Amino acid sequence: MLTNRSANATGKRFITTALALVLAAALAGCAKDRMTTGSIAGSSSGPATQMSGRELQSAVDTLGRSYARNPKDVNLAMRYASSLQMNGRTDQALAVMRKLAIEHPKERAVLAAYGKSLAAAGQLEPALDAVRRAQTPEYPDWKLLSAEAAILDQLGQQDEARKLYRRALDLKPGESSVLSNLGMSYVLGGDLKTAETYMQQAAEAPDADSRVRQNLALVVGLQGRFQEAEQIASRELSREQAQANVAYLRSMLSQQNAWNELRQDEKKKKAN
Repeated sequence: MLTNRSANATGKRFITTALALVLAAALAGCAKDRMTTGSIAGSSSGPATQMSGRELQSAVDTLGRSYARNPKDVNLAMRYASSLQMNGRTDQALAVMRKLAIEHPKERAVLAAYGKSLAAAGQLEPALDAVRRAQTPEYPDWKLLSAEAAILDQLGQQDEARKLYRRALDLKPGESSVLSNLGMSYVLGGDLKTAETYMQQAAEAPDADSRVRQNLALVVGLQGRFQEAEQIASRELSREQAQANVAYLRSMLSQQNAWNELRQDEKKKKAN
């Protein structure tokens, strides 16, 4: 019989791999395939949700040249770091944000972006510190609460994370990104049914983007409903990419028996 600790560790490992697969598929392919990873404010090609991989690389190059000429421009530096992050150049994005944070140690927006860059690079404790320093208790920012919660989730502190997600939802009711993050928190805890409830709410929200719906597809797939997961994913990715995602997820869960472990863990929790 698996313990909660071992089942949760297995679940986290496969969920992390599956999430990476979803993102990789969204970034791959020909130029007509569309990005699903946020936005680059002020870029000439528009939001990154509407940019191909080639267009994003062009935006990185353009912003990089502008940044080289004027590295003290805060907005430009943050846009450049964001574009680097979306293009998978995590270390370079962190270097840009670290330099900016040193120069602007009290700027909330800079600290928040720096914290997210640290988290993306796996430096979770420093990321948590940066995001908390960016927050103002007398006028809390729901985005920072959600960012702090996401870092706590990665640190395994699900209970504290969920409290912050709910505080963020009090400030921004129905926000799809927070609902999706809250759902992912339950995925990390092995409670897939509750996770799907939040993911479904997130996907139905007016502001839901492609990432939110792909997270829903992931949770559905983790429960063994592969055909349904493929249908959801096909709305965001090409059919070939959606099929590849689901085939990989099916293979991964089958080979490692991860689905059975997650189910056993969920049943044990209900029994207790």
